[in-house]
Amino acid sequence: MSLFKDELKEIFCSLELSEYTLGDIPDKFEALFDMLTETGKVMNLTALTEQRDVIIGHFADSLTVASLIPSGAKVIDVGCGGGFPTLPLAIVRPDISIVALDSTAKKLTFVDDVARKLSLSVKTLAMRAEDASRLPEYREGFDVCVSRAVARLNILDEICIPFVKKDGLFIAMKGSDADTEYREAEKGISVLGASLDTFHRITLSDFGARALIVFNKDRETPQKYPRAYAKIKKSPL
Repeated sequence: MSLFKDELKEIFCSLELSEYTLGDIPDKFEALFDMLTETGKVMNLTALTEQRDVIIGHFADSLTVASLIPSGAKVIDVGCGGGFPTLPLAIVRPDISIVALDSTAKKLTFVDDVARKLSLSVKTLAMRAEDASRLPEYREGFDVCVSRAVARLNILDEICIPFVKKDGLFIAMKGSDADTEYREAEKGISVLGASLDTFHRITLSDFGARALIVFNKDRETPQKYPRAYAKIKKSPL
């Protein structure tokens, strides 16, 4: 067994993610790490480069949301960047399909390449989220919307919630300031048609506190949302 897979299994087990060390999953994570490292030589995909940091800070962090996604769900990852949480989720949850959305097309080229080589159920979309959610095929077309390290929640809510169908979930992957962000966004969440479902607190080894804030989509989002990004940022709901 490779040193990478040894470390992956050790870390995943310590973080109670041992179910994701079975079968060919470690092989796929090793291949993802190798591609991330190689592409990182010519493109800025992540600030994390050390093996342990990538395993914890990207792979394990992405997988904290895996158990919250219903079986067979249609998922959109808003602001996926270099493919997190999209790629780790697609590796461990082959039952779900994921649209990886980002406004930076060159990063999506990497996501496409990994998905093709690892036979993952991932489609990429190079658009701004507030434009994409206006398209009939995407507006309220997903069971789950996830987003990680994109914007504060009082901005992120208006960008993400319009993608979610009634009774679907919006899962915001947040850090140590999650409580403050939720209080800032609480009114806007309601205006957009959602409500708080659950609040999960997680500690990721050296990377500190994490929170998964799960919202249920109670009703359709009013058609006037999302507004243009400049308005969202200037005057959050």
